[in-house]
Amino acid sequence: MSLLFYTLPKRINLLPSHNFLQTTRSRRTATQATIRPLCSKMSFEPSPSSLTHSITLPIQLSQPVHVLAAPGLTETEFRNAIESSLFKQWLHNLQTETGILANGDMLLKQVLIQGVDMFGKRIGFLKFKADIFDKETGAKVPGIVFARGPAVAVLILLDSGGETYAILTEQVRVPTGRVILELPAGMLDDDKGDFVGTAVREVEEEIGIHLNLEDMIDLTAFLDPSTGCRGGCDEEISLFLYKGSVDKEIIRQLQGKETGLREHGELIKVRVVPYRELWRKTADVKVLTAIGLYEMASREGLLPSET
Repeated sequence: MSLLFYTLPKRINLLPSHNFLQTTRSRRTATQATIRPLCSKMSFEPSPSSLTHSITLPIQLSQPVHVLAAPGLTETEFRNAIESSLFKQWLHNLQTETGILANGDMLLKQVLIQGVDMFGKRIGFLKFKADIFDKETGAKVPGIVFARGPAVAVLILLDSGGETYAILTEQVRVPTGRVILELPAGMLDDDKGDFVGTAVREVEEEIGIHLNLEDMIDLTAFLDPSTGCRGGCDEEISLFLYKGSVDKEIIRQLQGKETGLREHGELIKVRVVPYRELWRKTADVKVLTAIGLYEMASREGLLPSET
């Protein structure tokens, strides 16, 4: 299939299955915090019985934090964990203006690194347990952490034949035991905060179309910068919007198209859904959040006017 170009009013290049173009990335500079060094002395102390590490945080200089490796964790895995951007970002978040340690009421005593999952040469997922105590009561707050870092997702809306369609992916999600209908999404694979570039690349890999960087709208930029999608997981998702116009043939070609990086186990099918029905088609929180942000931003006149 040759590349097809559309300019009504946005340009979309429909890519052949499993043959994706390399994208030019751009950095997002709005609200994402930069990971900063701790400005403290750190020591690595392997011993025959355990692996330990000591960190002195600027915000609690008198109480160093002990970092331990769980049984079975190798020295390489332990070192990768404590030197990873995931762990450094978590430590940084603790000390920000809205961080747990910011007002001095809480104390971080110990971190137990429990699991490390590598994606090639970088850490994909990091599991650890933090011992954080309320100074006044001595009570320990819940501290189990599954760290995977920031991610992006894109709400793609294409006008065709008087109808607006949303472009979704159908993927196998082993943790849920189900096949899930969701927005095209992916994790950042570097420390540079290239949200827009990652969003465009994920759309190429999962949908098979190329989107122009300048046409992407960051829906989460309308949120208060202090907000975040945190709980047991540290993941924060930036949601982008892309709107374009295509003819019916493109909609027909996208429906059911098989895409994804098969060598990485991505078995993806593209699903096209009328936007007016989208809120009822899936419980994917990315979809529902994107709908809410898009509708409210439209109502408040915050989106660029279409030409």
